[in-house]
Amino acid sequence: MRIVLLLLQKEFLQIFRNRAMLPIIFVFPIIQLVILSFAATHDVKNIALAVLDQDRSSTSRLLVSKLTASGYFTLAGMPLSDHEGFELIEKDAADVFLTIPAHFERDILKKQPTQLQVQVNAINGQKAGLAASYAGDVFQSFSSELMANISPRFIAGNSATPQSFNPSTLQSFNPSVRYWYNPSLDYKTFMVPGILGELVAMLVLILSAMNVVREKEIGTIEQINVTPIRKWQFILGKLLPFLFIGLFDLALGLTVGKLLFNIPLEGDLWLVFAFCVANIFAVLGIGFFISNFADTQQQAMFIAWFFMVIFILMSGLFTPIESMPEWAQAMTVPNPIAHFVTVMRLVLLKGSGWVDIRYNFFVMIGLGVLFNALAVWTYRKTAG
Repeated sequence: MRIVLLLLQKEFLQIFRNRAMLPIIFVFPIIQLVILSFAATHDVKNIALAVLDQDRSSTSRLLVSKLTASGYFTLAGMPLSDHEGFELIEKDAADVFLTIPAHFERDILKKQPTQLQVQVNAINGQKAGLAASYAGDVFQSFSSELMANISPRFIAGNSATPQSFNPSTLQSFNPSVRYWYNPSLDYKTFMVPGILGELVAMLVLILSAMNVVREKEIGTIEQINVTPIRKWQFILGKLLPFLFIGLFDLALGLTVGKLLFNIPLEGDLWLVFAFCVANIFAVLGIGFFISNFADTQQQAMFIAWFFMVIFILMSGLFTPIESMPEWAQAMTVPNPIAHFVTVMRLVLLKGSGWVDIRYNFFVMIGLGVLFNALAVWTYRKTAG
């Protein structure tokens, strides 16, 4: 154990003497957390709206004002023809082109069928789908308000209407919706825990993959190899510092997340840190395994980044795992970031306990044993 402690002392001295590494460990993750939490959102705003109003009535103007007042749409133009409106979409000056037909108000007052035409620029499929959904919500709300206002006037002017007629039957059905665990639907509340878990795992993986390779580049690996240090002692001494760094970054990130974004901390924090230990244990094994096959820090970084891109995109951070094909869902099982993101959201937002995360915990333990065993097995300790 004394040898491991001496190796730990050596590693920490190297880390704190390396002025280039200190910002990477303590500053960059916080900057990334703040920037990504504001930028990584599925909420789409400032959708450019072009409107061809062929009716030019008070009702059509009210509809346009409701669209622009929703906070999602900005009026990009009022073309005079379909051709002009489609040109705005072709030039990317408009994302949505709405055509309000002639006699729009008259048909509504007479309760005759009327139809709005909505053309959406669908190059960005996600943005197009959300834009159409937002417009549909505004149309539904607008229709409900019109029916509520028109029905009493319709009844008052129609002597044949039965006395038992209830105008409320003409209004749209409005369900009562309650949102759990994120009542305000704040996207940052959902994203910050996941981004924090991803950043901790990514930092630990890249640094651990580059650490041993750095010893190869500066030539000190040969001096270590000829010493009577066992392989497990060398690996433990190399990896433990990054475990402590990962835990420190997690604590720092949680503090920033609470102070800056007011993320809820519903569950027990000891569960978060305990899972972080298991997760970093697995990630460190992957990093050290990569370092065994890389000759330079640049190679190690590129190999680590190759795996990180796959891990991040298939982690459920941006796309729900349940929406992926079955083969892709199976590939998320050995993905440490997918488990970290899931546990962070379950514990911090939902207040889940040990029973809810034990599957993820045991998977991380299994992956940690597997990858670290491979790292020890593939590490060649040879005399110079």
